[in-house]
Amino acid sequence: MPADQLMGDFPPAPDRLVTLSNWRKAPFNSWGFRNVRRLLPTANIAAAGRPLALEMAPEEIGHIGFTGHDGRPTTLSHALRATDTDAFVVLRRGRIAMEWYGSGMSATTPHIVFSVSKSICGTLGGILADRGLLDPDDRVIDYVPELKSSVYAGCTIRHLLDMAVGIAFNEDYEDPRGDVVRYRHAAGWDPLPAGEAPIDLRGFLALQKPDGQKHGELFHYVSTNTDVLGWVYERACDQPYADILSEYLWAPLGAERDAYITVDAQNAMRAAGGVCVTPRDLARFGEMIRRRGVADGRQVVPGEWIDDINERGDPEAWARSELAELFPQASYRSQWYRVDRVKRVLCAFGIHGQWIYIHPEAELVIIRMASEATPLDPDRVRGWRRGFDAIADYFL
Repeated sequence: MPADQLMGDFPPAPDRLVTLSNWRKAPFNSWGFRNVRRLLPTANIAAAGRPLALEMAPEEIGHIGFTGHDGRPTTLSHALRATDTDAFVVLRRGRIAMEWYGSGMSATTPHIVFSVSKSICGTLGGILADRGLLDPDDRVIDYVPELKSSVYAGCTIRHLLDMAVGIAFNEDYEDPRGDVVRYRHAAGWDPLPAGEAPIDLRGFLALQKPDGQKHGELFHYVSTNTDVLGWVYERACDQPYADILSEYLWAPLGAERDAYITVDAQNAMRAAGGVCVTPRDLARFGEMIRRRGVADGRQVVPGEWIDDINERGDPEAWARSELAELFPQASYRSQWYRVDRVKRVLCAFGIHGQWIYIHPEAELVIIRMASEATPLDPDRVRGWRRGFDAIADYFL
């Protein structure tokens, strides 16, 4: 069903109604992902008083070819229309070379970015560390003693940042009885089944147990680690996560529009995946990272933090991980993927097709927002990675 046929009647017909039960399922996600605030409680992330201007420098790049997710030759123009893409922005040297919108999106429509939220959270950590508000080598329970009986009792903030926690949690998005289902109930993302006792997100985090692996020696991708990181920030700053994000990152980088983040019944904010932002503001964020933390001449994120992301990821830990086949020769540091260690290509990546792709040599930032039906489709991930690389090659 086309996105423009959803939620258009008053009231909508049952087959066109987007609800808490179906908002992440196709075709309802094409409306749900850009209207999260109408489905879930949220907290505001205030933008800048004076936004950073984005100049236009259009390039005809729709003809660029690459091998698509189905193994067949395609072009950028065709792929945008054939792969549930909602927004696509290309910045070259900080100017908009191309932007494309579908499914009711525009340059200023907030869209959920799922685990791209993690990279935003990891970036914020560098600012807080630079301000002396926390130390990555501090113990988590020095900030959040409520976690002393959980797996996080033996962790440092650095373990959270690098997904190096030995936690017994399986990040399987499609297991109907798995850890992720219970996690979504705690975050308020899914209705609680009848007869099941309610639990809030922070309470759920405190229940997480170890898997016997030593912290710091592995890469094991688990979203709850980032939610704990957001909780640590709140304790370090004595502020809600949304306000910290606005004060230290979102407003200083020159965001044009307010962002927002989902919250649970106890006002816990989903740092791991609940941020909703506009395409152009996500492009501004990516460009700041490309410029080594600088936006409009101002050092927003310490340049050393960006350098650390590029230089300190552990390729051996990555090679042993469950995601190694998806991004061969990658590494992970401070919630960012370095997918090409030679060319220093950085990516932020979220389920259902959300991307930031940063190619320093090509002076390029690419944003993709999407409403893919499958949370994690490896063929689509690889297809779009080839597409991004082809765009970078065009500009080199």
